Amino acid sequence: MAPRKKQENKKPENPGAAPFENAGVVVEQQITDALEQNYMPYAMSVIVSRAIPEIDGFKPSHRKLLYTMYKMGLLGTARTKSANVVGQTMKLNPHGDAAIYDTMVRLSRGYGALLHPWVDSKGNFGKAYSRNMVCAASRYTEVRLDKIASELFRDIDSDTVDFIDNYDNTMKEPSLLPVTFPAVLVNFNVGIAVGMASQVCPFRLSELCDTTVHLLKNRDHDLLSTLPAPDFAGGGIILYDKDELQKIYETGRGSIRVRSKYRFDAESRCLEITEIPPTTCVEAIMDKIVELVKAGKIREISDIRDETDLSGLKLAIDVKRGVDPDALMQKLYRSSTFLEDTFSANINILIAGTPRVMGVRELLLEWIAFREECIRRRVFFELKGKKDRLHLLKGLQKILLDIDKAIHIIRETESEGEVVPNLMIGFGIDETQADYVAEIKLRHLNREYILKRTEDIADLKKDISDMEEILADPKRIDGIISDELKEVSQKYGQPRRSEILYTVEETVEPQEDEAADYPVRLFFTSEGYFKKITPQSLRMSGEHKLKEGDAITLECDALNSSELLFFTNKAQVYKSRAADFDDTKTSVLGDYVPAKLGMDDGENAVFMAVLQQYDGYMLFFFANGKAAKVPLSSYETKTRRKRLTGAYSDKSPLVACFQLDEDSEFLLRSSSGKLLLVHSGAVASKAARDTQGVSVMTLRKNAVVEAVKPYVEGMLSNEHRFRSRNLPAAGASPKDGDVYEQITF
Repeated sequence: MAPRKKQENKKPENPGAAPFENAGVVVEQQITDALEQNYMPYAMSVIVSRAIPEIDGFKPSHRKLLYTMYKMGLLGTARTKSANVVGQTMKLNPHGDAAIYDTMVRLSRGYGALLHPWVDSKGNFGKAYSRNMVCAASRYTEVRLDKIASELFRDIDSDTVDFIDNYDNTMKEPSLLPVTFPAVLVNFNVGIAVGMASQVCPFRLSELCDTTVHLLKNRDHDLLSTLPAPDFAGGGIILYDKDELQKIYETGRGSIRVRSKYRFDAESRCLEITEIPPTTCVEAIMDKIVELVKAGKIREISDIRDETDLSGLKLAIDVKRGVDPDALMQKLYRSSTFLEDTFSANINILIAGTPRVMGVRELLLEWIAFREECIRRRVFFELKGKKDRLHLLKGLQKILLDIDKAIHIIRETESEGEVVPNLMIGFGIDETQADYVAEIKLRHLNREYILKRTEDIADLKKDISDMEEILADPKRIDGIISDELKEVSQKYGQPRRSEILYTVEETVEPQEDEAADYPVRLFFTSEGYFKKITPQSLRMSGEHKLKEGDAITLECDALNSSELLFFTNKAQVYKSRAADFDDTKTSVLGDYVPAKLGMDDGENAVFMAVLQQYDGYMLFFFANGKAAKVPLSSYETKTRRKRLTGAYSDKSPLVACFQLDEDSEFLLRSSSGKLLLVHSGAVASKAARDTQGVSVMTLRKNAVVEAVKPYVEGMLSNEHRFRSRNLPAAGASPKDGDVYEQITF
């Protein structure tokens, strides 16, 4: 054997080179290609396979969990440890145990989020109304399917729905559950996908079943007559709004105002909140009330505490002596404490793999179509079984003609494999019938047994005829669905939990607690900062501290009780008072108005109006050359509303706005360089806040109004050139001697 050569360790020619081929090479790729190849499949997966519920009312994670529990035999039996169910569910659901257990918790009776829980639980499962009450670990809790879950699986073994492979193709799972009632609208369901979301409001089971029965008979049935309002698991008081409910029933989108329910213990002077809106939690309510008490906006409360125990939710509020508890609750309702909140319905459901926002009527009609198909498949499955049974019995009936002959054929046949063919020849029956006869036990080869079996032939023929009629008559199928719905309603119906308040009295806002009134000077900057400084402090202060690039755009004398209107770049106005802001000094930046008033993301304050009474006007100038004059009285409200939408027209970008005590002139400049003097008296006022106004400046193609400022005598030496008797007018281009160079916009 030749000696092995010693291997030499060759050093790379370029020691600094990367160890992988093409490592560090930048490959150019269109961002549209990256979105299409990487992001879109992810987005579609989240929409179709994770976040949006389907027509049976379940997301895939819910369906996999419940089906696993059904296959484990947890329907109508003893409970098992939650950890056991979680482990078994992982055969269908590739997510981790924490995510699966979290899904189970939300479906459980102990958590209290659903009107009709699917999981009968034992142990600590937390509470939907508290963010601090968390569930125990899965090894400590026990579960089984609730009784109503039997309606999910009643027909699942009758080929009513399709079965698909699980994620590793080792098991089969149902694509949908053949639920016998519209569960999609019975329980609360919320999901956030990519670019869309779903929030389904729950309805009372008996009312929903009754409504569906009426829709089976009349597709134009008035839903409000049988389905008055949603019903939330946590109770509360629904403030009835027919228009909003009609909107939800027809479009799938709308809002429902829900109030907390309370009682007053006169002996201890304690308000006890026992039911809250489904959109909030106890801790959020407490935090908000404490914030208002510390700010001095609510002075009638001496203490607040959470007294929730095993008997249920109880938020205790101690009321000071002499305070009317009902008046205090009305004040708390109005004060954005979440004791009254809005549930925003967005009924977005997957129909045949496509997300659709549907009204309650359309969704119920889709469910009816789904259930009709389930019934049709079930009847066809049973029909096939009965036909097969009838076919076998007809073969057995022929044996009745000569049992001895059948015994003789079997006994005289030498080979076992020849028994079936010989029976087929001897009695003129097919292979299936002959095989059935050949498998009959010797003890059953008597006339009595055969006569009893063949007596079923007449019943089978009758059943087959009836089933064929059902398949041919859609009304018979609707009748079956109607009977099932009535049975479910009678068996599982329960009293309404959410009270409906049909007459909502809009309480006239009481006078604000009088704040100390004294002279102040107000400052508002282009970046949205606000300062309130007393005259004494202003005299002793130095230069204003401002954010880099910021500048003061409005400075005026006012009183501490003055009303403030902050107009934003999103055509909204936020109402406040000078007293709501702390006195400050020039050496600080001041309050950032969007944060102080809780404005939406990307929303900024662009103008501040200061007033004692709602007298005068707001004048708006838009880029398209129009101007709108709106009375300030249009912004006055009886209730203490903090925000008004549609503060001005959003059809064209806002260039400038001004508060007018009396009419005056304004100088407009277009992007083409022309100037125009416009008197506000020439602009007619309109009460509608979002009026588009009237045209005041005629613009060239692609030109816009660029800037507007109040006109002061002496700005222009030849001011008559820039006025016009009739509006709209084009204005004039400035010439030498017009002092245009000294004007700064």
